[in-house]
Amino acid sequence: MTRTDPAQSSPSPAKPTTPCGARAVLSTVALALVAVPGALTLLLVEDKWAPLLRADSGARDSLHGYAVTHPGFVAVMQLISDSGSALAWQIALAVVVVWLLWRRLPRLAMFVVITAAGSSLLNTVVKTAVHRLRPVLTNPVAHESGLSFPSGHAQAAIVGYAVLLLVFLPILHGAWQSVAVTLAVFMVLAIGFSRIALGVHYLSDVVGGFVLGAAWVAAMAAVFNAMHVGRTSAHSCS
Repeated sequence: MTRTDPAQSSPSPAKPTTPCGARAVLSTVALALVAVPGALTLLLVEDKWAPLLRADSGARDSLHGYAVTHPGFVAVMQLISDSGSALAWQIALAVVVVWLLWRRLPRLAMFVVITAAGSSLLNTVVKTAVHRLRPVLTNPVAHESGLSFPSGHAQAAIVGYAVLLLVFLPILHGAWQSVAVTLAVFMVLAIGFSRIALGVHYLSDVVGGFVLGAAWVAAMAAVFNAMHVGRTSAHSCS
């Protein structure tokens, strides 16, 4: 009687989840976690949802009432806001790109350029589509042109600091990583707050900018990760 080789007769075991598959799943989940709230915020703004309008008006009026009687507060808010301007980010990220090219990291430099430039373009497209006017105040403490939703400063802040963390966290060690993350979170929140305090954006504009920026960074990270995986040898993701 011929004996059958168990290795030939038994079914092939299921393939374990590969690192590539895990990365793809995590990227999709991360994108969904920020894209869904972003879409919801956009719909609520477009629908002029009453509770959202009340929150916007309450934040605008209370902060403006404080700002008009405290010029020092306005000066600090303007300084923080200016630190997150388009020009400030262009200079900062240009330096980062030059440094990355000097370190012979062209792919990472391309990620920085495309993520920053794409975010700015996306912000313009969404602003044009929503076409929300900026807050109108008596005795304004600051003036800003253009449309209101989503906040360009808020979106640029979360995109810019996320990019900086993605670039520099791997070369930081120990407590410096915590310091970098804490500083980035503080600056993102401070820039968003300054735009409301100066009366040039509603609360929902800032929240929309944060969520849209986070979704964009997650999407770009997933795309560049997929491009990197595609360049690896075929057996690494089989």
